[in-house]
Amino acid sequence: MKIESLRFKIAYSGGFINSHSHIDRFRTDSQFSSEETKEFLHQKWKLVDRVKKTSTFKDYKQRINDALDSQMGFGVSTICSFIDIDPIVSQKAIIAAREVREEREDIKLVLACQTLKGVLDPQSAMMIRNHAPFLDIIGSLPSADGDKRSEHIDFVMNLAKQYNKMLHVHVDQLNCPSEKETELLARKTIEHGMEGKVVAVHSLSLASHPKAYRDEVYKICKDAGLMFISCPSAWLDHQRKEELQPWHNSLTPVDEILENDLIVAIGTDNIEDVYKPYCDGDPMFELRILLEAFKIYDDTTLIKLATTNGRKVLGL
Repeated sequence: MKIESLRFKIAYSGGFINSHSHIDRFRTDSQFSSEETKEFLHQKWKLVDRVKKTSTFKDYKQRINDALDSQMGFGVSTICSFIDIDPIVSQKAIIAAREVREEREDIKLVLACQTLKGVLDPQSAMMIRNHAPFLDIIGSLPSADGDKRSEHIDFVMNLAKQYNKMLHVHVDQLNCPSEKETELLARKTIEHGMEGKVVAVHSLSLASHPKAYRDEVYKICKDAGLMFISCPSAWLDHQRKEELQPWHNSLTPVDEILENDLIVAIGTDNIEDVYKPYCDGDPMFELRILLEAFKIYDDTTLIKLATTNGRKVLGL
């Protein structure tokens, strides 16, 4: 079978690189009702506080280890996970993740900070600064700071430069033309002199804009050396809207990113939690969605998406 052949080739190339996940919430879906799992994205940002408040250090460590065991079963050799750091969870999750990272030699765990409470609140900013030296990547969620996205990006870029880290930024997650965060991120990357060090995670809304705008953004991204991560199955559940926009699916526009000679890798995003209760974290499933959505039927390209490009976006 072609899929089994592809899986073998990926294993021969060093195994899957899961470039984006949130394994500190692994298998916490049972803590939420079926109705809560259908809530809008911004509401789920608040719902996960329940996990943060009730989980102990031991719980976090066990979940992260269980997630790594599960990922190895799917042929993953390296996984990057955003880990919650904010006043609700405090330091429990990130310290647990750091311990697991040091203890595990069978799989490489790359750590980034998740900034669900933003970075402009003094308490949140202090906690993120304190842990920045011990992170592999600075993580970011600009929309967590509302209309102060630009200030948020300035903060995380300055932090990434201070500690010579790569920066991964959640952008354009709502799949609508009112969002232009990918463009903002690319321009900020050039402004801060961080070319080749910044990765846009998701960039769904880019596909909802007219082609002339998309082409212009790709040019800016090229100048910025901006890279991308797509988590295909995480966004198939996007609700329909009545806004008029170009016909497109709810995935990162991987076909156009590749056509513009930009780097894009794949991730699973959330696994069996309030966001994606039925996602088992198999990167081959993500790759199959991607190849079908964009008719990418070339093994060489698919292997790069699953392996080489993952190493590039993680700075490995």
